[in-house]
Amino acid sequence: MSIRLLAVIGAVSTGLVFGGLALAATPPKLAGSVGPGFTIGLKDAKGQKVKTLKPGKYSLTIKDQASIHDWTLTGPGYSNKHLTTIPFTGTKSNIAVTVKAGKYKYFCSLHGFSGTFTVK
Repeated sequence: MSIRLLAVIGAVSTGLVFGGLALAATPPKLAGSVGPGFTIGLKDAKGQKVKTLKPGKYSLTIKDQASIHDWTLTGPGYSNKHLTTIPFTGTKSNIAVTVKAGKYKYFCSLHGFSGTFTVK
């Protein structure tokens, strides 16, 4: 049996190939929040506060509960990126975020309260 055929059989058996096309992995989910008071947060899919992440792509949903706040991200690749804005309230889903090694800060740009995480 050729090496190429063995590679295809291995990919099919692990679910990496479907109909000759490679399937993309679903990005891990993150949940951001701001308000209703002077609070801001970022949690992983298990509901734990994010302190560190691995480099890569994530799907972020932000629940903005205060018209006087926004949810802004800064760090490698992001310079004060407003992911929600004042006076928006509501939920923004499936925001594609790609992070690379370094320190990140999420904050309300009007009031300055914040949180941080590191990508390594």
